[in-house]
Amino acid sequence: MDALSDYPVDVSVLVPAYNCRAFLDRCLTSLLVQRVSKEIIVVDDGSTDDTRSLLELYARHHSAITVVHQDHTGTPGSARNRALARARGRYVFFCDADDYLGPLALEKMLATADRNGSDIVLGKVVGHGRKAPVSMFRANAERVTLQGSTVYNSLNVFKLFRKTMLDRHRIRFDESLRVGEDMEFAVHAYCHADVISIVADYDCYHLMDREDGSSLMQEPGSREPLAWLRMARIPIARMIQHVPPGPLRDHLLVRHFTFDVLAQLGEPFLAADESAREKIAVEVADLCQEWLTDGVRARLSAADNTRLASLTDPDRLVRLARVQAAPLRRRLTALEWTGDRLQISGSVKLSGFEGSVGLLLKERSQRAECRIPVTRVADLFSASIDVADLATGIWDVFVAVECEGIRRLGRLGADRDRRSTRPVPRFTGGVVALPYLTRPYGNLSLDVGGHVVRVPASVRLTRTEWVERRFRIEGQVMVGGRPGAAAVRRLVWRERRTGRERHVEAVATGSRGFAAETNPLGRGIWDAYLELDMGGPTARFPVKVGEPKSLERARTWWQGTTRWTTRPYATAVSHRLSTSVRRATFFTLARRAFRRIRL
Repeated sequence: MDALSDYPVDVSVLVPAYNCRAFLDRCLTSLLVQRVSKEIIVVDDGSTDDTRSLLELYARHHSAITVVHQDHTGTPGSARNRALARARGRYVFFCDADDYLGPLALEKMLATADRNGSDIVLGKVVGHGRKAPVSMFRANAERVTLQGSTVYNSLNVFKLFRKTMLDRHRIRFDESLRVGEDMEFAVHAYCHADVISIVADYDCYHLMDREDGSSLMQEPGSREPLAWLRMARIPIARMIQHVPPGPLRDHLLVRHFTFDVLAQLGEPFLAADESAREKIAVEVADLCQEWLTDGVRARLSAADNTRLASLTDPDRLVRLARVQAAPLRRRLTALEWTGDRLQISGSVKLSGFEGSVGLLLKERSQRAECRIPVTRVADLFSASIDVADLATGIWDVFVAVECEGIRRLGRLGADRDRRSTRPVPRFTGGVVALPYLTRPYGNLSLDVGGHVVRVPASVRLTRTEWVERRFRIEGQVMVGGRPGAAAVRRLVWRERRTGRERHVEAVATGSRGFAAETNPLGRGIWDAYLELDMGGPTARFPVKVGEPKSLERARTWWQGTTRWTTRPYATAVSHRLSTSVRRATFFTLARRAFRRIRL
């Protein structure tokens, strides 16, 4: 662990800049407001616009900013290496000049790093007009491994790196690479990181698209497939150098083959001319010959394995690429319950191709999948989902079209008939299922258990009585318009001022009724809630008083020299069941009586 006293600052933020005057204010402001001990080192790679003058202005007014100028190299790696050589922080964070950070980004990542002794911390990246990695940001993680996570899918350098790790293993950017230098750097760092952490509950890094198309990755030819395939050899070779053959290497190679190698047989392959296509196929075949193992092949998707089997058939590769690129049009036309089954109807068409159609449900947190067969006539389809077969969770609904060994998936619901409104929730088998449309896109999802969608449930008091000193209540519970006694868990009394709680067992009495008995409560104002277990997080609902006559009168008893008075009542506005409990000693009562006599 690094000694804090050995470092002037906690974080060195390193910013390569080239002709980015229009974006610098936003970037630098977002860095200056970070609430950590920091320095900001900006290396200007020979800008020809007003970038230089603006940087000098910031440096004059903010001591945290250091500006370095160099002749134009055209490679971000050069500027980053020069900034890295000057960094004095325990950690370094790379930020591009056209992007920016959330106000608490470094504070949250640094706290995670210090808590776990992290070598790398990934902060959630969000894209604005650009694609951002998502699979690794489903949940915070104190410590993850390369084998047991998807962190390796993210090979950008917008992360927090421990400086001593980078120096000890001489991890620097390859200045000969115009694109892909960040991949090689990130791969090298991952191979030496003992502790990797994730901050997923805060938007740390905002990845921006330049509207003028002036960023390096937006330049024509920046992702030319042959050049990209040759570049991909460098990070792959770096990983192979440090990771021995086996399951971990295969797991990491899957990322490279999926995103760097076989991806070039998609739209880039279609855009190339015939001679270039042959060269691309040969280059892919060479990479496969060198590094594709049986373990990697077993982990690849069916579509990628279909491409591998077609490397010697350029015409088939073209057909596969066209299937991959063809517009997938789908429309939701009806959504309704038939008994306890959710009926989904719609239309789907893969332009220019025919294929088999089905629905696919994907659970977000566990990444489980459930295939739903459909009945199809021409472009129309219908499917029936038995929600009782689904595990608790959030299930996103996709339409799936399989053609030529390629499976195309598309979210269903954004394009829909006005008649296909969201149906009411359905409570069945002790589990609530809530179809809903996501925001802002309006895609169809199914919340099984009430994880993100508010459950429409009601709890109504029907009768109360005193059983000696125990207060018995009876009531009815409805979930989604159906009897909900099967979900009853317990009655909760919550004291209004202190937040103290008393939990009481509640039992179902029939399909919609429940009952619970409460021993004497302590002094205070207690509000009543019924807890329901509907397959997901336990939910609380206030007990509402339907008729005032259902409430028993106050009950008073003596305990030694103390008189207790418990009065159930309905609140004035929301008519919730509450109970006032008061305590008075014999001496207090005597003083009150004496004052009344004197008056």
